[in-house]
Amino acid sequence: MSLKNKRLEVMQFLEKDVDALMQKYLIPIDSIWQPTDFLPNSETTDHNFFEEIREIRELAKELPYDFWVVLVGDMITEEALPTYESWLMDVEGVDQVDRENENGWAKWVRQWTAEENRHGDVLNKYLYLSGRVNMKEIEKTTQYLIADGFDIGTDRDPYKNFVYTSFQELATYVSHNRVAKIAKQKGNKRLSKMCKIISGDEMRHHNAYSEFVERIFKVDPSQMMMAFHYMMKKKITMPAHFLRESGGKISTAFEEFSNTAQRIGVYTSNDYVDILQKLIDRWEIGSITGLNDEAEKARDYLMKLPSRMYRLSERMKIPENSYQFKWVEPAIVK
Repeated sequence: MSLKNKRLEVMQFLEKDVDALMQKYLIPIDSIWQPTDFLPNSETTDHNFFEEIREIRELAKELPYDFWVVLVGDMITEEALPTYESWLMDVEGVDQVDRENENGWAKWVRQWTAEENRHGDVLNKYLYLSGRVNMKEIEKTTQYLIADGFDIGTDRDPYKNFVYTSFQELATYVSHNRVAKIAKQKGNKRLSKMCKIISGDEMRHHNAYSEFVERIFKVDPSQMMMAFHYMMKKKITMPAHFLRESGGKISTAFEEFSNTAQRIGVYTSNDYVDILQKLIDRWEIGSITGLNDEAEKARDYLMKLPSRMYRLSERMKIPENSYQFKWVEPAIVK
């Protein structure tokens, strides 16, 4: 049996449990939080709406330039959701055409997307109300990112895609959680709560995709190990790696955005290695049995990889000076 057919068979085997996994990891629409829960109520007839906006704008003045760059970059990453959904809908085993039998994996992707969609929505509205950023330049960057698409190196392989999403959801948890802590330190409770609850969603989604991988390891351990090895040897590419500003080239802004996130400690090279180690521990890579010779070698590589990467991260140097993004004017922020 070809690898492609084997993966399709495994996906079909696991599909029977998708509904139960959705109940475990996704929250019903009428119960989950919505962006309006964290934003001024525009329907009010009293002065509270304008008072709340004034408060948002005053508190925004306390946040430094690099913070705004990271918050904008995080928001744009979330807003590029159409690209991520279309990519996952093309994965082997995810059939969005067969509506008669309602493919379970397609249903998962749609409902996961629906939850993720709220993240960019609430951050976008907050940035607009803050008065601290150039929304038109942000909107151009968002449109560029969606139009340019992305290539995360997973092809249509579900095993590789689930490794990617397990890693990436945990990375976004780290980023949003750190932003929440910085906002709280600056006295911005509204923004802190907003980012904290987003990070909670990301952790739930990370746990879901990680369980998908755990289940695959039980039925196809060697090929799941090879997929994990492939993704980590290739290195996980961030979803906004094609980030660019208006008039710029693809990826020109991503490196500077990454430097800024590292400079203020929101997401660092050490965090990348920490996430790798957490996945190795969670999936109990060291004790998986039934591996073929090739997969055993892949396991050995993975077990040694974190220590090698920690040594490399210690030698990395981050520029001290901030890059001037079109998204944020330095004259209006600290």
